[in-house]
Order: sequence, then structure tokens, then C-alpha cells
Amino acid sequence: MSAPPASGAVALRIRDLHAFYGESHVLHGVDLDVAEGEVVTLLGRNGSGRTSTLKSILGLVGRRTGSVLVDGRETVDMAPHRIARLGIGVGYCPEERGIFASLSTEENLLLLPGVSGSGMPVEEIYAMFPNLQERRKSQGTRLSGGEQQMLAMARILRTGARLLLLDEITEGLAPVIVQGLGRVVRQLKERGYTIVLVEQNFRFAAPLADRHHLLENGRVVDTIEAGQLAGRMESLQQFLGV
Repeated sequence: MSAPPASGAVALRIRDLHAFYGESHVLHGVDLDVAEGEVVTLLGRNGSGRTSTLKSILGLVGRRTGSVLVDGRETVDMAPHRIARLGIGVGYCPEERGIFASLSTEENLLLLPGVSGSGMPVEEIYAMFPNLQERRKSQGTRLSGGEQQMLAMARILRTGARLLLLDEITEGLAPVIVQGLGRVVRQLKERGYTIVLVEQNFRFAAPLADRHHLLENGRVVDTIEAGQLAGRMESLQQFLGV
């Protein structure tokens, strides 16, 4: 079982979570706690269950059992659109980004309805993502991979969600873009957002997270606090196969 957060209200509490895609049993009893305002990572090799855990939090799997409390509400039998609107609001940034190619950057930003109160104003988003302001009239097809990733993150901020599930946001991006996304995650943490981060780029994730959860075969097998990281690097690298 993962270690509980040291302090603060619990934004997300998962107990004995099992998930299925048809007959395929992909999560085998995940336990996880995330306090409001924390950044935590889910680390593991491909197929370990990291993305399935994010999808299961929102009910985007065929079936799930166990307990998933979002802002204190049980959601395991709830539809995804209802989960997204609960309390603090849940925003999911999938690996495939899902940008509407025929719409401009600004049209993509303004398209989605809010899920929890009022979303972040477009002016604040442009201050956080200056590239998007420069490209606000550009069609989705004309954005670089990094700009599309920024737009995917910005869209969920527009919804007002305060619990953010971010899946491989740095994959395939240039180092300068990765650095920019790191600055954004730090800003969001300073503003009190709660973030669950699935990330292969451990160099990116390590300085951002309060805690690292190690997944293997669809369950959390170890948890490393930020302060323990230096002493655990060798075993962590062996676990991740890097």
C-alpha cells in the first residue's frame, strides 16, 4: 500500500482498485493517497498499469471494482462525466492530446465547458503559456508537438478542474519545451493544484514530485518520498530499467 500523504485534505484516495478492459485484468489492487496541493508520480515500465490507473480514476475503463474517493465522494460506480464535475473537478490530459485540428488555438481553449466553477481565464493561460498567445489564431494542424501539448494542458485548466491527471506530457518533445512544462507544473503546484503525473522522463518528474509511486503488474509495489530519493536512486534505476 502507498504511504498516506503527510498533511492536508485528501483529494484522491484509492483502495483495492481493480480494472478490466473486457476480459483483460489490468489493475490488481492499487492503493493510493494524494493530498490537495501535492504532485505525485506513477513510475514503472510499459504495461505496469500507470495509464490504466489514470483512466480508472475517471472511469474510462471497461469495469472497475474497489474504492476511488474523489474529494471525499465515492466514484467507483459513477459515469466519467459526473466524476469530472465532482467537488474540485478532475481534468485528464491523455497521451494522445486530442486537439481539434480544424479549430484555432483560441477556439480549442474556449470549446470545453467548465466542470468545477469558473475555469482559468484565457489571459492567465496565455501568461502561463506565452507560445499559445503567439499562436492563438493558428489552426491545430499548424501547431508543433510542444504547442499541442501546451494546448492540451491549457484546455483542462480552462475547465476549472483542480485535480489534474497528466499522462506522458513530455514524450517526444524538445528539451526547451520540456523545461517550459516543468515551470508550468511548478506554478500549478504553487497555486494549490493537485497533480498525478505519469512520466517516463524521470529527470523531468524527479524535482517536481512530493512522492513517487512505483507500479508493477497493476499494483503499487513501493513508494519513495522526495526526501528519500537520493538514497534510492540506484534501486529505482534498476526498477525502471534505465
